[in-house]
Amino acid sequence: MKLSRTAFILALIALNIALDQISKVLVRLYVTPYKTTELIGDKFILTNVENSGAFLSLGSDLNPTLKNIFLLALPIVVLGYVLYYILSNKSLDKISVIAFSCIVGGGIANVYDRIMYGSVTDFLHIDLGGIFKTGVFNVADMSVMLGMGLLLYSNFKTKKAKAS
Repeated sequence: MKLSRTAFILALIALNIALDQISKVLVRLYVTPYKTTELIGDKFILTNVENSGAFLSLGSDLNPTLKNIFLLALPIVVLGYVLYYILSNKSLDKISVIAFSCIVGGGIANVYDRIMYGSVTDFLHIDLGGIFKTGVFNVADMSVMLGMGLLLYSNFKTKKAKAS
């Protein structure tokens, strides 16, 4: 049985949300806040922090009204538009559909956390000894970054195909 395009998009968004929320529930239940656990030496670390801001805690010190505008209302509007765009634009290639679905799923998962808990649970940190280091992030953030990477790939692939 083949899924319709709309069902595929909604299932992929739901999968992203579910993976993120399940991981956050497990972290909230089993990882002591602010305690670090080395998963792969000191390179891959598990911790439990609540982020009341956006990426790298940006905006965490904004007043509540601005925080609601920039971290709730604006993302909801943008995610709604992107969802409408991918559902209505039938000319998008499959990679772009997957990319946008990952971005929407990850975005919805983090907005859900902000609404339900007032912050987003982050729990993963990578430090490759100065070569590569991240802030603390979660599965929703990975979904958004994967989506962005896929969009870049799709864009370059499409431009290369048009140039040929």
